[in-house]
Amino acid sequence: MILRDPVHGLVAFESEEDSIVSRLLGAREMQRLRRIRQLGLTSLAYPGAEHTRFSHAIGAAHVMKLLLARLRQIDRELPFWQRVTSERARDAIAAALLHDVGHGPLSHLFEAAMPGAVEHETWTARILLDPACELHRILAQDDPSLPRRVADLVEGKHELPYLARAVSGTFDVDRCDYLLRDAHATGVRYGDYDLPWLLRSLRFSEPSGPPGHHAPSLAIDGQKGIVAIESFLLARYFMFQQVYFHKATRAAEWMIGAILRRALALVVDGTRLPVLPPAIAAVAAGDVPSLDQYLELDDQVLLGAIHAWEEAKDPTLSDLCRRLRTRSLFKTIELSPEAHADGEGFTGSTFGALDDGAREKALAAARAIASEQGLDPDLYVGLDVATDTPYAEDDSLHVVFPSGKPRPPSEVSFLLDRLRNETLTRCRLIFAPELRDAMREAFVR
Repeated sequence: MILRDPVHGLVAFESEEDSIVSRLLGAREMQRLRRIRQLGLTSLAYPGAEHTRFSHAIGAAHVMKLLLARLRQIDRELPFWQRVTSERARDAIAAALLHDVGHGPLSHLFEAAMPGAVEHETWTARILLDPACELHRILAQDDPSLPRRVADLVEGKHELPYLARAVSGTFDVDRCDYLLRDAHATGVRYGDYDLPWLLRSLRFSEPSGPPGHHAPSLAIDGQKGIVAIESFLLARYFMFQQVYFHKATRAAEWMIGAILRRALALVVDGTRLPVLPPAIAAVAAGDVPSLDQYLELDDQVLLGAIHAWEEAKDPTLSDLCRRLRTRSLFKTIELSPEAHADGEGFTGSTFGALDDGAREKALAAARAIASEQGLDPDLYVGLDVATDTPYAEDDSLHVVFPSGKPRPPSEVSFLLDRLRNETLTRCRLIFAPELRDAMREAFVR
């Protein structure tokens, strides 16, 4: 199989160990990813962001192939049991391809918006391990224990820690692909970094413990690769700051959450909606959707239901759905760490976040404004707190020099030392556009 990819160029799966890819791509659970956008509603802010989880999955599998090729160049000094065998390569490529198969509609948005939603990682494991699923049957045809091994890899578990971390870790094939792919699709350059040079600079660090008993972790050649790993981690930081936490995207996502909360409340109260996907009906009944019900959900199903709900008898649900489809998005005001209540309102600025007490005061004041203007404060006003830790240092990646012991990246890079374990937080009030003047008067100085 040879494919053309807008990010990586020609992507080929032609060897015996990656021949499983073409069979996995035909499974209904993989084809469903064609109908789930990688960045949810980000296209409302960046029009080109229409790419899917399907294309990202192929990209991640391709990056895994590149990584495995590099590991085979440098693993000759390792004991045989620590090297990349054909079986391990097949397992790792399959895990890279299937790591996102459990995502719900609009990617991360659905599990964040649905009350009590099961995390997508759990759904991924259920899909891989359920004999009724096509993916499970395809994996099991090669080896009855393969579904379990692939599920373990997706969860970051393997007898070779460096291989597990390649699927789920600080520097994994998922991040390697989505940064480049998301930057390409959105038209920004924040996510660009030098992937070929970063792979070329990979080494193995010295294993800890008794010789021959512990597998080594991945490392970066300090003379060649420190700038590449800095670029990779800074790219992630910039993409969260400028793309993933964009105010229009966050406002649209909050509106989806408000719509689903309203729809569920109506169903619980006995209201019949024009369309109700079985998975959402199960949640309204207090149940976890069945696997078949969950797999029937995709972007088209959810957005189609929201379109139908424009005709709902409930005026609030109808209004929220109509606003979303016509991109009449809620507005935002960002709140700063220096924000405080002084009897007249709160100060606001571009970056930072309020502490918990100030957040609650800000939200209470905003809710009061909505109530005064006759809008339901539970559905027309909200507080959005978006957080991410771009570089959470762990033992999955070290820096090595010709002499000296392996060191954490933060010890040899002042940039990464500053970024290490720091949490990026964006705290915003979200509200209906007709409240904008009153909100600005209360919160912006």
